[in-house]
Amino acid sequence: MLVALEGWFDAATAATSALERLMQSRECVTVASIDPDPFFDFTQQRPEAYIDEDGERQIRWPYNDIVVARGDDGTRDLVVLSGVEPHLFWQTYVGCVIRTARELQCGALVTVGANFDTVPHTRSPIVTGSTTNSALAGKLRLSRPQYQGPTGVAGVLQQRLDGDRMAPVSLRVGVPHYLSSSEHPKSSAALLRHLESVLGVPTHHAAMYEEIQRWAELHDTAIEDDEETQEYVR
Repeated sequence: MLVALEGWFDAATAATSALERLMQSRECVTVASIDPDPFFDFTQQRPEAYIDEDGERQIRWPYNDIVVARGDDGTRDLVVLSGVEPHLFWQTYVGCVIRTARELQCGALVTVGANFDTVPHTRSPIVTGSTTNSALAGKLRLSRPQYQGPTGVAGVLQQRLDGDRMAPVSLRVGVPHYLSSSEHPKSSAALLRHLESVLGVPTHHAAMYEEIQRWAELHDTAIEDDEETQEYVR
């Protein structure tokens, strides 16, 4: 199972965008949804009203969908949890996710995240991977988790699976800290490139080249009047 959630561990939407890109190349079927009612403070993550194709008024609630992304050309199917990091009852939420992953016979659970870092957009993003599973650590050249500090649902998932037969893997990418209100597809592509190695399936990250170039030009333009940032990215 692949997990990426909007929120604290999704800087510049790099993680959720990576999984959205991965699913675009596959036939996807939603097999389960987690009821948002127990897990969200709707004064913090407000539902959205919209008009549907039939002209009817509807409410779009914060979602957490579990999707099976069918493999093509004989590649393996992927199970993806995409949605919004909940506010409440994390232990219960994590239990729902793990139980569903087991029912779908997932062999590993990979959390995909992004955090703001002191890295310029002109350089290649750094992806850090870790696992507590010794066999996977050796096979994929991953380290054991070393992070200490505030964590999110991804961290709770990793801890709950420590020593479990369903191996936990964490992949996280750095995003330039001065791009807090911008997308950064270069970081998404870096995650996809590492996912390709971990999963052994094509992620089509090379197809993002033109999008990466377009955003690089936008980022260059955004900082052209900021001498301090200009000096930083050189």
